[in-house]
Amino acid sequence: MLRIEQLTKIYKTGDRALTEVGFTVPKGQVVGLIGPSGAGKSTLIRCVNRLVEPSSGQIFLNDLEVTDLGTFELRRARRRIGMIFQEYALVERLTVMENVLSGRLGYVPFWRSFSRRFPAEDIAKAYRLLDRVGLSDHVDKRADALSGGQRQRVGIARALEQDPELLLVDEPTASLDPKTSRQIMRLIVEICRENELPAIINIHDVVLAQQFADRIIGLQAGRLVFDGPPAHLTEAALTSIYGEEDWAAMRKGAAEDALAEEEMEREARKLMRAV
Repeated sequence: MLRIEQLTKIYKTGDRALTEVGFTVPKGQVVGLIGPSGAGKSTLIRCVNRLVEPSSGQIFLNDLEVTDLGTFELRRARRRIGMIFQEYALVERLTVMENVLSGRLGYVPFWRSFSRRFPAEDIAKAYRLLDRVGLSDHVDKRADALSGGQRQRVGIARALEQDPELLLVDEPTASLDPKTSRQIMRLIVEICRENELPAIINIHDVVLAQQFADRIIGLQAGRLVFDGPPAHLTEAALTSIYGEEDWAAMRKGAAEDALAEEEMEREARKLMRAV
């Protein structure tokens, strides 16, 4: 479980990114974090694993107060927090397997990581995870030979290789086409439910967030202005987060795009069966 209490971040410039944000994410729940650019979404995620230092407030991961840790303790605590990045953060010249195994770097001695000699159980787990994310046929490919969706799947497997107690996901679909975006979101949600992992997903696509997240949290100018189930994210609530917009037209367009892609997939499957 993740618990955030009165989290505030003020940068040295005086810019206030977060103001007394607080909420709890129970085991297995997937939270979609939405809001306009500059609302504080990325800052919030980075405060949780202290890539950004909070100005005040407290963050608890199960029994551990993350905001009270020294450098060595924080390094150990970060092993418990899996991070999936918008730009994948893979080492391009390494293979898929080597990138996934990098999720164990916080657990193995330096000489093992330097020589890339990981324990057999870590390697076996990496194979299982690559099979789970649909990349068992790409184990020995270099990361720079993969598509965007495949790279994101490697990032998911690498985060799970850590044995995390929490997933932080920063714009996982920003560089992906609509079909791949839905596949990636579906995969993240399924994995969280299978492993009872709490997750916070920073996402710009409101429709995608509503479709896959268990709960929506909306930020506006660093303040929490919405917290509830996707069904309660009304046009009035969206306007309080983003300002005026034709939300009905946006949802209709997104639904039509999704139906069109599903129809194309059905036709493709029919053609494959005919062949």
